[in-house]
Amino acid sequence: MRTLAYDCDVLVIGGGIVGLATAYAITRAAPGTRVTVLEKEPGPARHQTGRNSGVIHSGIYYRPGSLKARYAVRGAAEMVKFCAEYGIAHAVTGKLIVATEREELPRLHALVQRGRENGIPVRELRAAQIAEYEPEVRGLAAIHVGTTGVCDFVGVARQLAEASGAEIRYGARVERVDRRAELGVAVRTTGGDVVRGRVLVNCAGLYCDEVARLTGDEPEVRIVPFRGEYYSLARPELVRGLVYPVPDPAFPFLGVHLTRGIDGSVHIGPNAVPALAREGYGWGVVRPREVGATVSWPGTWRMARRHWRYGAGELRRSVSKRAFAGAVRRLLPAVTSDDLVPAAAGVRAQAVLRDGGLVDDFLIREGARAVHVLNAPSPAATASLPIGREVARRALAVLEGV
Repeated sequence: MRTLAYDCDVLVIGGGIVGLATAYAITRAAPGTRVTVLEKEPGPARHQTGRNSGVIHSGIYYRPGSLKARYAVRGAAEMVKFCAEYGIAHAVTGKLIVATEREELPRLHALVQRGRENGIPVRELRAAQIAEYEPEVRGLAAIHVGTTGVCDFVGVARQLAEASGAEIRYGARVERVDRRAELGVAVRTTGGDVVRGRVLVNCAGLYCDEVARLTGDEPEVRIVPFRGEYYSLARPELVRGLVYPVPDPAFPFLGVHLTRGIDGSVHIGPNAVPALAREGYGWGVVRPREVGATVSWPGTWRMARRHWRYGAGELRRSVSKRAFAGAVRRLLPAVTSDDLVPAAAGVRAQAVLRDGGLVDDFLIREGARAVHVLNAPSPAATASLPIGREVARRALAVLEGV
């Protein structure tokens, strides 16, 4: 057993942007390190990475000093540079955050202060100045954040895969993990292949908690999936760039916003409703085992009791196009229900604690011969390069110690 042949030094589970950024960072930091990435889909970035709004976030929303704040600010600049270097479609557009009700004005001012603490340039706007950026948008006040942009995150993921030099195995769904502290890890896929590595890195996104438990580590959180539903705007000329409402500080979702993408189309959304499967991109996708895992976690019920009013509004907008349009009209009065064309949904992998608290920062934990990324929703795509370096640093430290 001591002469076990390893297929790789570091075995990464998950071919989204975080897993691929980790593989890229490992081979950059330690050339010659053999990295294998297992991805269950036939290509990269098929879930959270490829189904978000494509926004390069500035970092203005996040608590100063948090991983989200530090990695988003750093990652936004690095992402623009990476896209420029490799010819990946991107644009630094800036965005507006608009207060439409008086009670939102203190929260808008708090965002200004937070942005400045995070080192982000912010311009405060009176109502009449909003039209300088967005002639069709109405509000009482707004702030303009110039470092926000958009890009093709799927293109970024593909480039990370290619540039990493890692072996990427697509169609490799993990079925079992055998982790032995004195030897390493062996992963069996549903196809019957066994891949052996010295260190495991878990970047499985929507299934990261399950992979942690397969490894033998208790993550102490559960992933509760929230579907984000989008519409496309039939009259994209109504929006020049990116327009956001003032977010609710008690909830990690940013509210229904308007995003002009790199292709010129305008996406509206997402809302946030419970999904009935971890990849539940519509109400018709139901996986009883996954629903059972969600409802059996005590934190799910505690979260629901705490946030039921917010959730009720989100559900209403999910089942009523008119209600969704009403939320959009707060920012863009010219919009009608007929302007909203259904678009592909996404699912956010939100880690929930046993007490019902929503994990509000990136969460990376280690076990014997393993590193687990247990909470990496938005702005993880923006922050993927710094996140990848941090996960790589930990994985290489574990590798050196075995």
